[in-house]
Amino acid sequence: MHVKTGDTVQVITGKDKGKVGTVSRIFPKASKVIVDGVNVQTKHQKPQNEGEAGQIITREAPIHSSNVMLYSEKQKTVSRVCYTIQDGKKVRMLKKTGEILD
Repeated sequence: MHVKTGDTVQVITGKDKGKVGTVSRIFPKASKVIVDGVNVQTKHQKPQNEGEAGQIITREAPIHSSNVMLYSEKQKTVSRVCYTIQDGKKVRMLKKTGEILD
């Protein structure tokens, strides 16, 4: 996957297009990610015990990783990722700005 946990990304398609957030969790087999503050859904939860009231819970749902691009805080722009060798190690780099991620 081109994103990792902790990366800052921007949503490029869908109802949350343009929102910027941090990747909190990834699901590599499904190619999905959970981004903080993006794709927030409400869930109605039944009462657990008798006499309790039900609750409405908001949580982030996963979105496909192809719908996000890495975001550069310095340049305020999105970019694809490329890989380069630096000091004998393979590191991720933003293609547009040249900023090293790892």
